[in-house]
Amino acid sequence: MSEDFGKVAVMFGGRSAERDVSLRSGAMVLAALREEGGDAHAFDPARRPVDDLAREGFARVFIALHGRWGEDGTIQGALELLGIAYTGSGVLASALAMDKWRAKLLWGACGIATPPAEPLRADSDFAALAGRLGLPIMVKPANEGSSIGMSKVRAAHHLPQAHEQAACYDSAVIAERFVDGVELTAAIIGDTPLPLIRLETPRDFYDYEAKYHANDTRYLIPCGLPPEAERSIQREARRADQALGCRGWGRVDLMLDRSGRAWFLEVNTAPGMTDHSLVPMAARHAGISYAELCLRILREARHSGPPTGGDGAGEGR
Repeated sequence: MSEDFGKVAVMFGGRSAERDVSLRSGAMVLAALREEGGDAHAFDPARRPVDDLAREGFARVFIALHGRWGEDGTIQGALELLGIAYTGSGVLASALAMDKWRAKLLWGACGIATPPAEPLRADSDFAALAGRLGLPIMVKPANEGSSIGMSKVRAAHHLPQAHEQAACYDSAVIAERFVDGVELTAAIIGDTPLPLIRLETPRDFYDYEAKYHANDTRYLIPCGLPPEAERSIQREARRADQALGCRGWGRVDLMLDRSGRAWFLEVNTAPGMTDHSLVPMAARHAGISYAELCLRILREARHSGPPTGGDGAGEGR
């Protein structure tokens, strides 16, 4: 490895519902950094106190945690207090991106198209809500990823069951108008957009099984759009990312409706890095190997405070 990143912790595992995916992501990142000669070590915050990072002299953290306590600003805040540089977005951006409801409110204020949605509660008037949003409706936990707890509802009388399922993962649940069209994802490394990926699945929607286990999910790169249309979506994806204050790297998910309009769904601030994951797939198409992708992400590691010494990696940006 030509660059000295110091002692690097690859943080993966954690306590969220996405622990299994995180374990796979982190193991691949750890192996790649070690193969490049990096001084990289596994660190599972569900098994060790976070302040071990400072005691053991870690200079940077590659966050490969997914979901709550990993993407929601919690671990980012701990690392800020420790003064250790980390990959991905800061505290506020991570919290906003994880909270799908508040991200949508902010996007709406910025003029970024996102499907209409409403909070869904056990005492909601389900028929009235279905009338306002229209059917089908996507019901999802507000603060989970990997499509965990999500369901597609085609009739109002199925909304209570969908709410109950989502509420198993989060007390905050949203109902969102389903956009019929093409599902796309836009990865961003630093300020550079990667090629769009078009997702196709025979399942009802791109759910957890389709993301991590199914062999019949299709990933189309190029995505099939004219070059200028793809560039336009990449620009708007970058604007959606910036509106939340994201940095470093991430993935913006969206739907393209039948008229060609893009509707933005969410930003993933610590996307999957498994062999089924989308950011490595897009990077590979752009000529970036998995190892180089890991190095680029690590190169972007920051914290928001003043430098703590060494190579100045802690400087904000």
